[in-house]
Amino acid sequence: MDIGLIGLGKMGANMRQRLRNAGHTVHGYARSPELRDVASLDEMVAALSAPRVVWVMIPAGDPTRRTVQQLADLLEPGDVVVEGGNSRYTDDQANAELLAAKGIGYVDAGVSGGVWGLKNGYAIMVGGDAEHVAKVQPIFDALKPPGESGFVHAGPVGAGHFAKMVHNGIEYGMMQAYAEGYELLEAAGVVEDVPGVLRSWTHGTVVRSWLLDLLVLALEEDPSLQSIKGYVNDSGEGRWTVEEAINHSVPMPVISAALFARFASRQADSPAMKAVAALRNQFGGHAVTRASEAAAAAGAGGAGGTTDT
Repeated sequence: MDIGLIGLGKMGANMRQRLRNAGHTVHGYARSPELRDVASLDEMVAALSAPRVVWVMIPAGDPTRRTVQQLADLLEPGDVVVEGGNSRYTDDQANAELLAAKGIGYVDAGVSGGVWGLKNGYAIMVGGDAEHVAKVQPIFDALKPPGESGFVHAGPVGAGHFAKMVHNGIEYGMMQAYAEGYELLEAAGVVEDVPGVLRSWTHGTVVRSWLLDLLVLALEEDPSLQSIKGYVNDSGEGRWTVEEAINHSVPMPVISAALFARFASRQADSPAMKAVAALRNQFGGHAVTRASEAAAAAGAGGAGGTTDT
């Protein structure tokens, strides 16, 4: 079948190639002329046979909302829009309502696989009406990994991105656990071959996973990770997962701690820890490291002092 694909970044471009490898015709649109197959959304829609399927694969938020609004004016009843980025599930519900008023279907697709998806396939979690999902099923089948797993119709509109949100929250916790274990192995000085230990865990252990495989790969490329600064962004799904946990009174200590660790990674100097140091000094006379001494104190370990309460 033929499909329009909006957004040809790292994942979008690879998805286009995987679909073409499976025999589908893809009309890709991107702002960069060197990446796109068509020069405009109008040209893309004109190139598609009805009922049309258009997949949106651009950053969540305003860019996606604006694109869906444009498609609402360009598409016809019976066509389907697939939102394959990482929109919040509440945005999906608003997008679906906008399109439904014009007889256009909407499917939200949470997509996991990253830059490896071209080779390995993408795990896809979708939400929407069964009839709309069915129109896109050949595309989902081409994108997912071989075998029975890797695809789920999770429920109504919003369910796909809600499932992907929780998936990404779990990812935060798993990455943080591996990272903390790696740091302890390096810091203790007991283990001489830290990368080798992690590599040994990739087969036969209860902690083996693809994320662990990727950490091993990263250490093979840079054994001490010296080329990487410990500064970690978050793209939104971790925050949304914690917010939903609060909304539903679900305890979520691991994912919350992993999210907060990312916040801490972006602070050159922690205001909270300044306050703690100041309080210890005030109530117990504990020594503090002055800002002028910070550079010399870095890496020297914590200062001693009297016992606090």
